[in-house]
Amino acid sequence: MPDTAPLPAPSPEAMQHSAGMVQHIRGEIAASGGWISFARYMDLALYAPGLGYYTTGTHKLGAAGDFITAPELSPLFGRTLANQMAEIISASSPHILELGAGSGKLAADMLQEMESLGCLPDSYSILEVSADLRERQKNLFLQQLPHLFHRVHWLDKLPEHFSGAIVANEVLDALPVHRVHWLNKQISEWGVAQDESGFVWQEREISDKPLLQAAQKINVDGDYASEICLAARGLVRSLACCLMQGAMLFIDYGFGAREFYHPQRATGTLMCHYRHHAHDDPFYLPGLQDITAHVNFTDIAECGIDAGLEVAGYTNQAFFLINNRITELLGDTSPEDLKTYLPLSAQLQKLTSPAEMGELFKVLALSKNLAAPLSGFSCGDLTRLL
Repeated sequence: MPDTAPLPAPSPEAMQHSAGMVQHIRGEIAASGGWISFARYMDLALYAPGLGYYTTGTHKLGAAGDFITAPELSPLFGRTLANQMAEIISASSPHILELGAGSGKLAADMLQEMESLGCLPDSYSILEVSADLRERQKNLFLQQLPHLFHRVHWLDKLPEHFSGAIVANEVLDALPVHRVHWLNKQISEWGVAQDESGFVWQEREISDKPLLQAAQKINVDGDYASEICLAARGLVRSLACCLMQGAMLFIDYGFGAREFYHPQRATGTLMCHYRHHAHDDPFYLPGLQDITAHVNFTDIAECGIDAGLEVAGYTNQAFFLINNRITELLGDTSPEDLKTYLPLSAQLQKLTSPAEMGELFKVLALSKNLAAPLSGFSCGDLTRLL
C-alpha cells in the first residue's frame, strides 16, 4: 500500500461520507461470502447510488476537484472536436449523443462552434448517470447558451436506434475493471476481502467464464498483473446495436494490446485521483476519489468489429486535433492580444505535446454505414498498433 500521508486531508463531512461508503461495501462483501471482484468494488465505489464518487455532489473536475479533462483545460478542444462532429452528422444524420458529459463544457463548446459554422445538430443527447452532473450541465446551458437549450436532451438509457455522431471523452477509463494475475501460466483474479485493517486484496480462481476466456487469450510471461474491462465490451456492443448510421469516437488514455500488456507494465495500469494527486491505492477513501485504468484500444476495436462496426480511424490526440485544424482556431486570435493568445497557446501545447496529453491520449473511431473518411485521421494513422 502506498504512503498516502502527503494527500490532502478530507473534511469531517467527507470522512463521514466515505465511512458510509465503506460500510456499504463491507455489507456487499459479507453478503457475497467474504469476497467480491475488484470490478464490483470499483462499480460500488464510483457508482453506488448516493454514495459513489460519480453519484454525489462533490466537485470532480477542474481546480476545485480531483482531476482536469481536456474540455476543462481549453475551449479549443471542444471547438476542434466540433469540426469532426460536423463532418460525421453531415454524412449520416444531424444528431449527436455524448456519453458522460461531465460539467457539460465539451457539449457547450462544440455546440457554440457548430452554431458559428452553421451546422448545428437537430438534437444533442446526453447519457449521464449522475443526477448532480445533470443539474450542472443544465445550469451551464441555461447560463451560457439558453437559446440552444431546447436542442439538448438528457437520457436515462441508450436510445433503441440512433444515427449521427457519438462521443465518449474519458468514459472508458472509468468503467469497472477486473484485476487478473498471471503466474507461471496459472491465471487467477484479485478481488476484495476485508479484515480488521480494512479492505485487502485476495486472490481466487476465476469463476466468471467470459473473464477467464479473455484472460487466456492474453500472452504474458512471469509474474504479471493487469486489468480486463468486460464492461467496455458490453458498452461497445450496446452502442453497435443502437447505431444505424454514423460514427462513435472514444477519446481516452490508453494503448493497443501489445503496449497495454508490455513486460514493463507488469503491475497493470490502475490509478486513483484525489485532489489532483495520483496514487495507486483504490482502498483509500472510497467514495471520495476517482479510480481509473488505461484503455485497451485493441479490445475496444475488436469488440466493435465483432459487433458489426468498422474501424474508421485510430490515432493519438495530437494528430487528431491538428488534423481537425486546432492550430487554425488558435490563429483566430491575434498574437498581439497577449492576454488572450498566450493562455490559448499554452493550452494547445498541453493538448498536443507528447509530454502532456498529445501522445498518451488516443482517439478511436468506429463507424457503421459511413462511407466518407474522417478528417481527424487523415494523418498519423496508428491502426497498425491495434
